Order: sequence, then structure tokens, then C-alpha cells
Amino acid sequence: MLLFLLRKKRGNLSCADCFFVLGAFFVMVLCSCGSNSSRSSGEKPIARAGAAYLYISDMSDVVPDHTGKADSAEIAGKYINNWIREQLLLQQAEKNLTEDKIKFDKMVEDYRKSLITYQYESELIKQKLDTVVSDDEISKYYDENKSNFELKDNIIKVIYVKVKKKAPKVEKVRGWYRSNDPKDRESLSSYCYQYADNFYLDENAWLLFDDVLKEIPMKLYDKEAFLQNNRIIETQDSAHYFFVNIKGFMMKKSASPLSFEKENIRSILVNKRKVELIKKMREDIYAEGVKNKTFEIYSN
Repeated sequence: MLLFLLRKKRGNLSCADCFFVLGAFFVMVLCSCGSNSSRSSGEKPIARAGAAYLYISDMSDVVPDHTGKADSAEIAGKYINNWIREQLLLQQAEKNLTEDKIKFDKMVEDYRKSLITYQYESELIKQKLDTVVSDDEISKYYDENKSNFELKDNIIKVIYVKVKKKAPKVEKVRGWYRSNDPKDRESLSSYCYQYADNFYLDENAWLLFDDVLKEIPMKLYDKEAFLQNNRIIETQDSAHYFFVNIKGFMMKKSASPLSFEKENIRSILVNKRKVELIKKMREDIYAEGVKNKTFEIYSN
């Protein structure tokens, strides 16, 4: 049937048509043969590129189950086309590269070993690594390594509100965001959830000053001097008012506070456990080898 189709279209068969026909042929053969084809039983190739041959058994997983015949033919045709292109490129490269440049056996074997080891270690970590880190452990690590925690940027504690100029009760906001009264803070929070376009009210958390500045239409040429001389800031653009109350700040190059470094320290401690777990696993395997005499070192 394949020859008949090729002969029938010989005069105007394009490359794409050819691959579609090959794909259709592959689908028909696969459907009729199931998964019993094997090269040892005299399987015939369905494509050739130079000295390389492509067999139906090479394509057993190419077409997903329950795919229609037309779609199957298209998928198979594309696969055959890509296979030919890759083979021709590979053969051209092999022709033009010197022997010492194509000796990849050791590289491939080294990569295989690394991949297997990495996969095993990943599974071990997934099953046995304890990722729960207590606050006491974090505090202890911070106290023992304070010199490693230096701020690279200015940080601030802040209350920040962005609200449209047309929003109701804007004058109330001017009083609330300055106040330390819990009732005023409650009123401000309720107002922000209803009317503010953006806001931040957690005055106990440290934020990067540069991140806050991205939200405010101000250009500062000396950020450190600004922080030392400003606590309450009100500014505006064409559509919004911006209210900022700086509750605290720390300059870059000073010691970074524990609360700002908490998640970073948590990651450091989990990673240390990971390294120790892998190291112990390797030592245990070696000790088991010594105990069971599963290796020998031969003297010359």
C-alpha cells in the first residue's frame, strides 16, 4: 500500500506529503502488529538516514493512546522528519570532528553515574530530611554568626497607604496613619480594605526601603539622610494620595536584625542538615562495605 501511494503521487509528492504517508503507514503497521515487532524477528526499517535506520519499535511510545488516525499520522510524520534531520546533522558532525573531539564515552558514563547518585540522594532527602526548624535553633545560629549578617540595603518598618483622591474620608486617614492608638489603627485597617488601592500596616515587619520607594512617587538622592530626617511623609500624583509613617529603620552595612534574616537562616539550617544527611549516608555505605567485605584494594 505504501508503494502504491508513493507511485500515485510521484509526480507532485512534496516532502511534507512523504512524511505524512510514512506516518500513516507507521500508524497502520503499529495498529496491525501491536507491540510484538522486534528487530531480531526481521523487523524492516521505516526510514533511513545515511547508515542509520529507524524501526517501528523505536516509535512505540511516540503516538499517545486513543489518538485519531489523522492526528497519529501527523505526529508520526513529524517524528520521522525530526529523526532524519537529527541523524543527518549527527553524521555531518561526526564527519567533520576529529576523533579526540568525539570521545564522549567517559563523559556520558560520568554523567550517568552523577545522575543516578543525584536521584538516589534526592529520594533519601525526600524521605528522611527533617525540615522543621525551631525558633530557638534560628536564634542560636543568628547569635553565633552575627558577623555574617550585614545589611546590603536599607530596611524600614512602615505603615503605608495609597488611596484615590476622590475616596471618602481622606482627612480621617491623615489622622489614623499617624496615630499609635489601637482604635485608630483598627479604623485605618477597615478603611484600607474598603477604599485603599494599596496599603501595608504591619509595623513589626522589616521591608527593603527600595521596595517601598517603588510604590511612592518620590526621587531621593540621599536615602540615608532622608531616613534620618523623615518619619511622616505625604505626597501625591495626579490621581492618588500616599501616606507613609516610618516606624523604624536600619542602614545598610549595619547588623541585619534577626526577624529580617529568619527565613534565610531557616534555609541555611535545612541545607546543613541535607549536607550532613548525605555525608552520613555515604559513610554508612562505606562502613557497610568494609563490614561485608564487598570491596578490595589490590597491591601491585
